[in-house]
Amino acid sequence: MRTSRIRLIAAAGAVLATLALTACEDGTGTVDEGAGTSQPGATATADTPPGSSKGDSASDKPSQGGNEDTGTGGSGTGSAGGTGAGGKAGGGTKDSDDDPQTRVSCNGSNTTVDARPVSRPVNHMLITVQNSGSRTCDLTYYPVLRFDEMQWVPQPVEASKPQAVVTLAPGETAYAGVLLSAADGSGDGGTTAHKLTVAFQGRTPNSDGGPSAVPALPADGVYYDSSMAVTYWQQSQADALTY
Repeated sequence: MRTSRIRLIAAAGAVLATLALTACEDGTGTVDEGAGTSQPGATATADTPPGSSKGDSASDKPSQGGNEDTGTGGSGTGSAGGTGAGGKAGGGTKDSDDDPQTRVSCNGSNTTVDARPVSRPVNHMLITVQNSGSRTCDLTYYPVLRFDEMQWVPQPVEASKPQAVVTLAPGETAYAGVLLSAADGSGDGGTTAHKLTVAFQGRTPNSDGGPSAVPALPADGVYYDSSMAVTYWQQSQADALTY
């Protein structure tokens, strides 16, 4: 009797074990929570973001944006700086001949001077100055004339004073007219000269503008008297002979 009861209990235990095993295998039984948390997939999900790896971390992967910003910035700055500097050098380098303070004065060392009487108006002479130098020069005020050893200076015709200083680029010419004697014979001390010295003024009235010029006169000389007067330097021959 006791033996039969033991066998019955053993058989019942085996049946219960079988039922429990079957429940676990077909998903109908209760699953132990501790066993669920130890699955490899759950552990990877908790520790590492999906799809990431150590090689993809920000510290290991080069920053494209940083390199592009640095490269573009450096290249852009260099290009802009070079272009800017080049632009300034081409239109900044300013020709010194454009600056009145740095232009040279016209005088006997950088010009060719000619002096000859004209038929009209009567008793007039035309002085022509050509820039024979390599730089632009200024002809200031009026020429200071001296025939032979005369001890006085002909006065300028104030009405002929131009609005701006006459400037000559290389090869250009300017003029001054000279009234040699009064047409009505009212002048005195008339004489014939065979030598003429043309002096140039500097940037202030009656200052020394540099070497004088000694243009040749006609072989028979030039007659003048006390009424002699000279115009300011003019850009055109017609203006020089107006007075």
